[in-house]
Amino acid sequence: MTWTVKLSRKAEKQKEKLSKPVRQILFALMHDIETGGPVRGDWPNYSKLTDGRHHCHLKKGNPTYVVVWKVLDKENKLVEVVYAGTHEKAPY
Repeated sequence: MTWTVKLSRKAEKQKEKLSKPVRQILFALMHDIETGGPVRGDWPNYSKLTDGRHHCHLKKGNPTYVVVWKVLDKENKLVEVVYAGTHEKAPY
């Protein structure tokens, strides 16, 4: 069974502000989460945060783009992307 990945309202707005190449990387990450689950150790700078939250870098350099996602329901395999943007404002 695959995971369901959704964007929070805030992340949906942030996604629109990303450049097209970074947005495509975000979609690739979301696809990987759908097929392989929320633990994505194969992505750059991945780390597990507190309370079922995870993060990784989409693009290194200046600015560095990061994504933060959290597991809403392990039983029903539901994940929500809560932040997609520069690392300066990321809610770690």
